Amino acid sequence: MNRPSILVMNGPNLSRLGRREPEIYGRTTLGEIEEGLVQAFPEVAFGFFQSEHEGALIDKLFEVEDQGGWSGVVLNAGALTHYSIALRDAIAAVKVPVVEVHLSNVYAREEFRRKSVISEVCAGVIGGFGAESYHLGVRGVLSLPGQ
Repeated sequence: MNRPSILVMNGPNLSRLGRREPEIYGRTTLGEIEEGLVQAFPEVAFGFFQSEHEGALIDKLFEVEDQGGWSGVVLNAGALTHYSIALRDAIAAVKVPVVEVHLSNVYAREEFRRKSVISEVCAGVIGGFGAESYHLGVRGVLSLPGQ
């Protein structure tokens, strides 16, 4: 059986994890989250990508589609979750499954964070478990048919 490969993508402001509002997002850095995934899932080949720019995330999704061979994407789109129709359309345009993740419980926060424009085109949504949300997202990708 082929080794599953998962791209973990992060959008705006997630480069600031560990320093940005630790009372909401925790003190774990993005690098520590990535290291934790590699340690927890040695059977998975990971790729990691973070950008502050919407277009770079869309370009990366299309690259994943064009390259082929990816089992899925775990995506924390940050604030783009709530308003990026362009990112939503890009997710809908690719065949690789995308699992949406959030560190915080967006439904227990500000009203504007309770709406995701990308959820309906994602394979699943996980949130509210801090860094563990990424682990659950990986498990979600691995549980999809054909994985």
